[in-house]
This record gives sequence, structure tokens and C-alpha cells, in this order.
Amino acid sequence: MKFRITSSVIFSAVALGAVFLQMGCASTGNQRSANTNNTMKAVEQDYIEAMAQVDITDGSLQSLIDEGQPDEKKAFDKYSNDVKRMESMGKRLFERADQMSAQQRNYFDEWRMQGNTYTDDRIQARSEQRRADLSEYFANISVASVGVRGSLKSYMSDIRQIRTYLSNDLTPKGVGDLTPTIQQAITDGSKLKDSVSPVLAAIGSARHELSQGGNQAN
Repeated sequence: MKFRITSSVIFSAVALGAVFLQMGCASTGNQRSANTNNTMKAVEQDYIEAMAQVDITDGSLQSLIDEGQPDEKKAFDKYSNDVKRMESMGKRLFERADQMSAQQRNYFDEWRMQGNTYTDDRIQARSEQRRADLSEYFANISVASVGVRGSLKSYMSDIRQIRTYLSNDLTPKGVGDLTPTIQQAITDGSKLKDSVSPVLAAIGSARHELSQGGNQAN
């Protein structure tokens, strides 16, 4: 009987300790703010690196159609490697951008739920106003991003198809026939970089605003 009582007491203590541990590990508003900021910073860096790679890839494309290209095979191999890097960077960017969007939704959902626990109307009103103000900065990212993913996917598709075509016909005739398509891809790459500038500005503004206060609720 004593053993059963002791075991029961121990079990209850362990269970209660687990509850307190979970409560202690629950993320605070500041932690969620920091996590969201870190994810946005990662996406920001992904955009910067991807656009730098667009520059490099466009340079490789131009090299393919330059007059007097001394080594077409070497130029094509470099271009092929640049396409692979572009694909890898694009995939990572898409994944992190999706993660950023999901994290932002969760961030504001948690903030909204915690805001409903205030008993002081003035504090609740201030929390709701701060959340609404910050939401606008995050909304600007979505607005600035409209069409950018599609443009990047289209660009990546074009450079892949150019690689496939030239892998089968890396001849002066083959390169010559494809020159207008290559020139268009270079132009599209330049337009893509221009379209990303507002996205980077929006992310930078949101990160700055988030660092000024963010969700201070615990």
C-alpha cells in the first residue's frame, strides 16, 4: 500500500513538473518577434544573393552570344553551373518566403489571442493599435511581392530551357538561332532585379518597425 501511494505521489509530481516546464518553455512575445525578424532577415539575404546570381547568370548568357567567343564549350559549362546555382537559390528563397508568411500569420494570431486577455480597456486598445500599425508594414511586403515569384519562376524556366537547347546544339548556328531568346532572358533578368527592389525595401521597413517594439505581450 505504501509503495502504491509513493508511486502515485511521484507520478503526480513528475506530471506537474512537466506542465510547469511546458509553461516555462512557452515563447514570449519578444521571442516571437525575434524569430519573425530573423526569418525576414534570412529572406532578405536570400533575395540579395539570388539577384546577385541573376547578374552572374546574365553575364554567362551574354558570354555565349559574344562575337569571337574563343571557347563555346567552356562558356556553356560555366552557364550550366550558374543555372544550377540559380535553381538552388530560387528553391531556398521560395521555401523561406513561405515560412516567413506562415510565421507572420502565427505571430499576429498569437498577438490577437493574447490581446483578448486584457482587462484594462486602454491597454487592450493600445495593443490592438500597435498590432494594426505593424500589420500594415507586413502587408506592404505582400503587396510588393505580387508577381515577383512568378517572374522568378519564369526566368528560371527560360534559362533552363536555353541550357537544354544548347546542350543539344552548341554550334554557331544553334547559338545564332537562339540569340534573340537569350537576349530576352537577359532583359527579363534585369527587370526581375528591378521588381525585387520594392520587396527588399518593404522587408527592411517591417524589420525596422518590428525592432522598435513589436509584440511585448508574454
